[in-house]
Amino acid sequence: MTLVQLDALDLSALLCSRVCHDVISPVGAIVNGLEVLEDESDASMREFALELIAKSARQASARLQFARIAFGAAGSAGASIDLADAEKVSRGMFSDDKTQLAWSAPQALYPKNKVKLILNLVVIAQSAIPRGGLIDVTVKGDGEAPTIVITAKGSHARIPPHVEALIAGTPEGGTVDAHAILPFYAGLVARAAEMDVTFAITGDMVTIGAVPTPEPAPHDAPPADDEPPETALA
Repeated sequence: MTLVQLDALDLSALLCSRVCHDVISPVGAIVNGLEVLEDESDASMREFALELIAKSARQASARLQFARIAFGAAGSAGASIDLADAEKVSRGMFSDDKTQLAWSAPQALYPKNKVKLILNLVVIAQSAIPRGGLIDVTVKGDGEAPTIVITAKGSHARIPPHVEALIAGTPEGGTVDAHAILPFYAGLVARAAEMDVTFAITGDMVTIGAVPTPEPAPHDAPPADDEPPETALA
């Protein structure tokens, strides 16, 4: 199938929609909590409102910090990102959630696009276990040729619909909307990082793997002009 190419403006608009979708819920909860504080005199309701505001502010901050690295520039072209920072923003994403995170990776600087790929695959892994569970991130090897394995284990685990085609850049129907932009973007990052992404499911566990794209096999040298082709008749 033909690789879908998004216009730069369309890509940025869809990614902005994704980020807004992620933060609008906690920001809306903060607004609701402030309205309660303005209108309520009951001490217990005011305490509840303050707890809601604090929790929602933490969620909004965590999601924005995650998006800054996963979708943003996070440094100049060719920059590296510390995997410890990737772990920190990932843990922030799950701090108040039904999903737990395990992380095993070197304390090292990795190329920016490879770190962005890890974070995008973590979000895809979360969508693979809609009822929550455990996401285990393992990164081995150096930054130039890492092996990434992310498992998502939980009730009703499944490979998210159409995710493999979206990562391959060949979405069904040849179009991408705001709901599909994250796996499509993950595919763009994977190709930029020269990584191949695979999915597998066994029972209640989905495994997402990413390894360096193999070097293409060299083509056989064409025969010299003065040599007859191998298919020539005697």
